[in-house]
Amino acid sequence: MAGPRKPVVEVRRSQRRRRTVSAYRDGERVVVLIPDQFSRAEESEWVDRMLARLAAREGRLTRSDAGLLDRAARLIKLYLTDYGDQAVPASVRWVNNQNGRWGSCTPADRSIRLSHRIQEMPDWVIDYVLLHELAHLIVPSHNAQFWALVGRYPKTERARGYLEGVAAVAGPP
Repeated sequence: MAGPRKPVVEVRRSQRRRRTVSAYRDGERVVVLIPDQFSRAEESEWVDRMLARLAAREGRLTRSDAGLLDRAARLIKLYLTDYGDQAVPASVRWVNNQNGRWGSCTPADRSIRLSHRIQEMPDWVIDYVLLHELAHLIVPSHNAQFWALVGRYPKTERARGYLEGVAAVAGPP
């Protein structure tokens, strides 16, 4: 079985470029900009590295509602198994109208919405926000039991710090 097709790559060398490497898509091909003094081996290494970065970035940009539901199922299995169907949402979706919060949950209809603003954030941050909202299906308030559920996620403090930093840089909504 063949894997994904490698795109056509155009390498552009620059005498002015000293250390930095960048890449971008130009239609069907990928343009990689490298310093002129790079060897062929360095060029090959950086082309592979930049193709991987582009693929990762594009993968984050194409996150779907169906993918969110799959992610929720995985998080429930890892951290909320003991709550069974109580932790299972009826729907999980991305929304564009949440600029003051990262996510929201309506326990009455078991719906979860995540702000489009976190779509490009690292997976571990999205997992934290989604688990936070899943925990609201079990405990609607932010009491000690709720935070104990959220605390099952090992990167809780790291994700909270990340989101606080993003909020601080962005300023008020």
